[in-house]
Amino acid sequence: MGKPYSIDLRERVQAEIASGQSRRAAARRFDVSASFAVKLAERVSRTGSAEPARQGRPPGGGKLAPYLSVLLEWVEAEPDITMPELAAKLQAEKAVTAHPASLSRVLLKADYSFKKNASGFGGRARGRASGA
Repeated sequence: MGKPYSIDLRERVQAEIASGQSRRAAARRFDVSASFAVKLAERVSRTGSAEPARQGRPPGGGKLAPYLSVLLEWVEAEPDITMPELAAKLQAEKAVTAHPASLSRVLLKADYSFKKNASGFGGRARGRASGA
């Protein structure tokens, strides 16, 4: 996803438009697209601010959010469950299809990590180790 133009440039383009220049002329002067100048002027008239809108999805959503507590219970009950096994269990019990990588990301956000022990087997542990 691209980055928004700086607030400084946005304010200069808006000031040019507010001083009476056309939106397209202001866009040419500051070497931005006419579409940007038109949308910026519309945004300023609607909100009163030249600040860019928030980009991306709002946090806390996603189709796995309602099932987070169930997933955590399953992982607590069986710490060495694999992501494909967890995906199959979610499909069988809740009729929700999720890719194993998505499940892994959800568990990482919930502060679960996969740690291998000396024998080469792994288990999920809550929290991250401090230090190195």
